[in-house]
Amino acid sequence: MAVPARKTSKAKKRLRRAHLKIAKPEISLDEEIGDYRRSHHVSLKGYYKGRNVTGKE
Repeated sequence: MAVPARKTSKAKKRLRRAHLKIAKPEISLDEEIGDYRRSHHVSLKGYYKGRNVTGKE
């Protein structure tokens, strides 16, 4: 079984993991309905690409 010759330092470990972070969701204002929504997602009012897809309202 392979065993590392030296212990990986905290700094080296943190440098390696520096890109592993939670990305914030991209939220934009939908001009047609005046509601905020995530890209490629249904808005809170039930609209997608300008039309009602959930049957609400």
